[in-house]
Amino acid sequence: MLELIRQPWHWAFAGVLIGLTVPTLLLIGNKSFGISSSLRHICAACLPANIPFFKYDWKKEAWNLFFVFGVLLGGFIATNFLSNPNPIVVNPATVQDLKALGITDFNHLMPQDLFSVENIFTIKGLIFFVIGGFMVGFGTRYAGGCTSGHAIMGISNLQVPSIIATCCFMIGGFMMTNFFLPLIFKLF
Repeated sequence: MLELIRQPWHWAFAGVLIGLTVPTLLLIGNKSFGISSSLRHICAACLPANIPFFKYDWKKEAWNLFFVFGVLLGGFIATNFLSNPNPIVVNPATVQDLKALGITDFNHLMPQDLFSVENIFTIKGLIFFVIGGFMVGFGTRYAGGCTSGHAIMGISNLQVPSIIATCCFMIGGFMMTNFFLPLIFKLF
């Protein structure tokens, strides 16, 4: 059984499980799926400041904090106890595109050429971690939710703002991958 869990599964299996999350949450109490709202709940619980955005009954959404904790715990268990010992397989066309950008390490889940302690205090690290993190946070707040909340829950409920937000997330991702990322690597 453990060997079955360690092997890569077909992407459709995860898609079906994620898809079943939406009706399950709606049936057990009209709850909506999303990860970014948990940060707001944590801030409302831990920062009893007089900020109107954090003045609400966060305890009604405490289930979301347990969900996020479960995601973190599941990631920890999978990484430390259930990781696949085989090398990570990356599409050869993707490998060539990344090598052209100077990314050559494909033995880790995240390329060490980008995600390493040495890169944190460089211009590239500032762009990826600080500016990129700010843009993700700003975009999440501006769009009223994260990609998972809009794409999974919002589109399932046929919410037009979620369809627009998801399209904008995708366009931004395509632009970053095909235009800005190569530009950043050429400059830095």
